[in-house]
Amino acid sequence: MTVAAPASVHPASPGTGARAADILERVRTFVHAEVLPATDHFDTLPPVPTPASVRLAEAGLANWWIPAEYGGPGVSLRDSVDIVSELSYGDAGFAFGSFLSVLGTTMLQLSGADALTRPHLERLARDGGVLGILASEEEAGSELGRITTTCRRAGDSVVVTGDKYFSTNTDAADLLLVVARDAADEADFGVILVPRHTEGVELTQRWNMVGMRGSATYRVALRDCAVPADHRLPGNGLRLLEIGLNASRILIAATAIGMARRVRDLAMEYAASKRVHGAPLARNAVFAGKLGQIEMLIDVMRNQCRSAAEEFDGYLAGGDAAGALYRVGTLRSALAAKMYCGQAGWQVATIGSEMFGGLGYTHEHPIGKLVRDLRYVGLVEGGDDVIRELLFTRYVVPTGKRR
Repeated sequence: MTVAAPASVHPASPGTGARAADILERVRTFVHAEVLPATDHFDTLPPVPTPASVRLAEAGLANWWIPAEYGGPGVSLRDSVDIVSELSYGDAGFAFGSFLSVLGTTMLQLSGADALTRPHLERLARDGGVLGILASEEEAGSELGRITTTCRRAGDSVVVTGDKYFSTNTDAADLLLVVARDAADEADFGVILVPRHTEGVELTQRWNMVGMRGSATYRVALRDCAVPADHRLPGNGLRLLEIGLNASRILIAATAIGMARRVRDLAMEYAASKRVHGAPLARNAVFAGKLGQIEMLIDVMRNQCRSAAEEFDGYLAGGDAAGALYRVGTLRSALAAKMYCGQAGWQVATIGSEMFGGLGYTHEHPIGKLVRDLRYVGLVEGGDDVIRELLFTRYVVPTGKRR
């Protein structure tokens, strides 16, 4: 059975410029007080939730994008780009764990009965916390149409069974959003809300990631997890996921801005004391050229992320946001931001590590960690080849032949 697309939406309530600016300044202060001094801690698979995550919630800064009608600050995605840049300046893994729930809250906000979704959004706005999104599977990889996790109707319940490969924030979450194939119709997919402590939910592995170690990512087994039937969101699950990925991909791209800014600042600090050919490195023409290149990349990354975010905000502010986004699915601007920032960020990582010579390839200097963290931008939520294919099939192939 195919479920109809959602017909209504609770639109986002973008924060005023003054409120967004205040949150940005508070986040900047928080990062310098709580995150930068603990950089090494974030690189050692910290506990879940991290102490900094708890303090971010206590400071009233968690989930800053949740609309005012649910009790949140209602900061726009455009302003969230700058907030994520500040968080990732301190630690990109911490930033990733802090904003990734935007994927799930977007799906909740744009779909489902208010009686079901409102309590979750209000709790996240009031108490902080995170959502877990369970979509990827080992065998299917990026081809989510091949997932084998199923959902089946059993009386007044929906029963979910399967194994998920990469899921961030799962252990700390109160609620999991699981993408599954309908057992009665293999062409239909759903998103099912599964409380974290539902019987049958088992975390089988915490991944020991190369970078982004300040976040926590898991393999998860779902063994006949039964929830009320109304916990399935209306609409095709893969389409709902696409809509939410627009927001999270833009903010993933924004992490590259913060990390690139950190590389630039570390290089400037280094140049103040390092001497080359008897003169300060800061006065070296090659160094100046490299820093100029980094600054150009930062500026273009920021502009691309803001432009994509403004487009998404425009949809949310429209009269039929749910319907419009359901029809368009994946935004070209979000794909472009994600791929460009992954590539530009890697250029910055390369320039930065070369500038520090052997020191840039050690665990003893922050540049080594930034190199590992910057690589993730081009990998998570669709590697470059996946993004290229999406851009081709959605925006290059003639309209009548697109899939």
